[in-house]
Amino acid sequence: MDIFMEYTPISPFMRPISHAHLRVIERPEASVPARPVNKWELLRELSKAQAAFGVSERDLTVLQGLLSFFPDDALGGNAEMVVFPSNKAICERLNGMPCSTMRRHLARLVEAGLLQRRDSPNGKRYVRKHGEDRVAFGFDLSPLYCQSEEIARAAEAVREAEERVRRLREVVSLMRRDLAALAEFGDEIQPGLGFWDQLRDKAALTARALRRKLSIEDLAAYRADLEALLDQARNIIDGPETEEMNTNDAHSERHHHNSNKESIDLEPALEKSGAAAGVPDVDTDEAVADVDEQDTRHLPKIPLHLVIAACPSLKTFYQGEIRHWHQLFDAACHVRPAMGISASAWEEAQRFMGPEQASIVVAAMLERFADIRSPGGYLRALTAKAAAGEFSCGPMVMALIGRRNAA
Repeated sequence: MDIFMEYTPISPFMRPISHAHLRVIERPEASVPARPVNKWELLRELSKAQAAFGVSERDLTVLQGLLSFFPDDALGGNAEMVVFPSNKAICERLNGMPCSTMRRHLARLVEAGLLQRRDSPNGKRYVRKHGEDRVAFGFDLSPLYCQSEEIARAAEAVREAEERVRRLREVVSLMRRDLAALAEFGDEIQPGLGFWDQLRDKAALTARALRRKLSIEDLAAYRADLEALLDQARNIIDGPETEEMNTNDAHSERHHHNSNKESIDLEPALEKSGAAAGVPDVDTDEAVADVDEQDTRHLPKIPLHLVIAACPSLKTFYQGEIRHWHQLFDAACHVRPAMGISASAWEEAQRFMGPEQASIVVAAMLERFADIRSPGGYLRALTAKAAAGEFSCGPMVMALIGRRNAA
């Protein structure tokens, strides 16, 4: 048997050094970050990625206390990254945390490879100077600094996962609204069909479920169920009589908007002014897909098939099927980053226009993308008009149809 297999390295003060420490100590020089890192930004990133490193919020509270003893805001460079407060000083900094509790959280940080003990021969923490040389005994923060890039990647992965859940939750919420709207519409054209009650029940149950925090697997299951019901409802509704009804609605919509000459050319006044209008302050922490808030809005009056006909460019950049409003929303989410529209501008547009109308606006902007100098600013300007109750997406769509017919 290899005699080194059971060997556990020991620090000078007889404390075992974990293998996580050895990985940090033996980390090749190329993996050290190229520039200093702000210690508080690094702590926030670690807080986001704490599950990946096996640390708790209380562990991070102790780490925050240790970081407060480091005099500079940035870790790295040529600075010595050893802090040497006493246990009493650490506990006082942590608002009187018991010493035994503090030591337990310190041990977890050390085990996670985020700290390294530098013990003096007598176990005390202090700094000793020999001329210009300086030797410090205490807690070395360099392992935390060396893992800053890995921490940043882990935090970004968590944010991406949260964004996937947020977007899927929004899609499920829109599908639920599509289902409820189709149930009401279907009951008007084919009354007495029990299938419409089934759709209403499913929409109500989904709304209740969305008030809870659902996993991405649960949301995906709801999406699959709603997708099947939506397709089934659309197949029932999309008969010859309904198609004729939609054509008549489109004709009425065209006649109404053609009477408004000022709105024909995709809000030209906004384009000339550079779309500099602002939008009211909003609390971005509020969920955009809040079920109760969305229930107060109505689906756009303009038929979806008319939007798709007016915006053929959308199919060039989005290969998915668009038969329902939630699918148009998914397509708008897909093309929005490529158009240079920020996430905050998109969230504000959804808040004041509603997800469906905001998706129509993005599709219309894509159709005239070459003519819009600042898509993000343009969307914010339209959002400001929507917040004031002075905006409708209908004229934009009809202007595009008028241009296509005139070509």
